[in-house]
Amino acid sequence: MEVVIADEYTLAELAADAIEALLRTEAAPVIGLATGSSPLRIYDELTTRHKNEGLSFARAQAFMLDEYVGIADDHPQRYRNVIDAEIATRVDFAEGAVHGPEGSADDLAAASADYERKIAEAGGIDLQILGIGSDGHIAFNEPGSSLASRTRVKSLTHQTRLDNARFFDGDVEQVPKLCLTQGLGTIMEAKHIVLVATGGNKAEAVHQMVEGPISAMWPATVLQMHPHVTVMLDDAAASRLQLGDYYRHAYENKPEWQSL
Repeated sequence: MEVVIADEYTLAELAADAIEALLRTEAAPVIGLATGSSPLRIYDELTTRHKNEGLSFARAQAFMLDEYVGIADDHPQRYRNVIDAEIATRVDFAEGAVHGPEGSADDLAAASADYERKIAEAGGIDLQILGIGSDGHIAFNEPGSSLASRTRVKSLTHQTRLDNARFFDGDVEQVPKLCLTQGLGTIMEAKHIVLVATGGNKAEAVHQMVEGPISAMWPATVLQMHPHVTVMLDDAAASRLQLGDYYRHAYENKPEWQSL
């Protein structure tokens, strides 16, 4: 696990560099897209490179991490609509290249299995963007989730619904109680994971993820077992790290040939 501590703009540029390298070198790149505030600067940077430098997504496929259950298809906070607004319609993905779990499906178990199949048929995810919740969840794998879980229905914790209420006019009762989410086992199959966290409210979750014991109580700790994870933090999110100075030293003295 590599830890990078920098300002938000530098983090966005570094993450965009990794995605650009994938897009320019792979014949059929597959990107995992996340919602939330953490990846927004990354999406803005990628859009700028698409418009100004011709960075193309035309050969790529993308898969979303999760989707609310019981939310109208035209609701602005339906995650498919959020991803379309934040990145998918701002660049040149081919029609049908961006996939999301079908939270409105009649048979949610079948929809979950179908989503797993689609990811496998695409060859798996090359680079997965992640955020982290204040309780250590990644995607919507809440505390207590199986570390081997696959795409499935999950109940959202009250804390997660409180955290997301800001997207629903501050009203937690408007936040759905169920979701479809990639499982921790699904996420762990991505070849490269780039997790971005900013702000002091993420500091304890980041500390547990990077330096704590692996535990279902902090689902993101499963990433310690992944061979290629880049954790990108601002100073506030990194403030609880016991080895923060070492992580800074290691990154500053990283060999030039070693990419993210």
